[in-house]
Amino acid sequence: MKQNRRIVILTGGFSEESDVSKVTSSEIAKALKSKNYEIKMINPIEFKSYSKMIIAIKEFEPFIIFNGLHGAGGEDGRIQSILSLENLPFTGSGYKASAISMDKYVSGILAKYIGIITPERYLIYKDFEYDIDLISERLGFPMVVKPNDSGSSVGVSIIKNKNEANNAIDKASKFSKKILFEKFIEGRELTVSILGNKSLPVVEIKPKDGWYDYTNKYTKGKTIYEAPAKLTSEEKAKIQEDALRVFNLFGCKAYARVDFRYDGKNFYFLEVNTLPGMTPLSLTPMAAKEEGYNFKELLEEIIKLSLKN
Repeated sequence: MKQNRRIVILTGGFSEESDVSKVTSSEIAKALKSKNYEIKMINPIEFKSYSKMIIAIKEFEPFIIFNGLHGAGGEDGRIQSILSLENLPFTGSGYKASAISMDKYVSGILAKYIGIITPERYLIYKDFEYDIDLISERLGFPMVVKPNDSGSSVGVSIIKNKNEANNAIDKASKFSKKILFEKFIEGRELTVSILGNKSLPVVEIKPKDGWYDYTNKYTKGKTIYEAPAKLTSEEKAKIQEDALRVFNLFGCKAYARVDFRYDGKNFYFLEVNTLPGMTPLSLTPMAAKEEGYNFKELLEEIIKLSLKN
């Protein structure tokens, strides 16, 4: 009997990260096609309803769905819930872990509960009154203002005084009803990708100008990446252990990426990305390469791990 090598790749979607998703899914498709998989690209936005999308997926009869979506609708547990209810296997974490990881405020509380250090945070709701004096007294300046449940650094501002707060809130509220204020941690930006139940080499992110915003993240030459990051063996062990503890606490599966800031003394957990990017500038393929996986091998390992119970 001929082995089923059909894979649906979810691409695009409804979020502000749809363009990044299309690049991610295009790279995934190219690599998997070269390994003789039969690929069908499906963009949820092209269907009148999710039920219509499910029909299209089932007609193709894939053995797995590779989730190449990013942001709201693709990374927050919603699409995972639909696929799970239809008993359709898909890559990455399930709906609970995805929802927890996408909510920065909740994920920070959970991480803090098991002793992982997080920046001081304050959550407000769009259109609700807030007291910037109280927030600034608690967090100090500079502080980060960002959507509570979005990615790719969209809607994020770093503010230096109270006068900049309203504009930052307006910017963040375009992408979420919940706005997170976060104490800015001076220092290094580090990330740890998890594959299976193992932490991959740490990657350090060094923007040439400013901070790691959308432009620096997705424009070639704007950021320097050090893989592996220059850390002592003790520092490396600590951040990799913290990343794996958070991954397991949230119930993540197959792969993810865990972001930190490091002030030279403490590693501050920021967030978990349950569907890390797979673009030419993405950090998880970079870390996997240091571990000895080429891009095609990484994708096949993600598929294998995702099919495990």
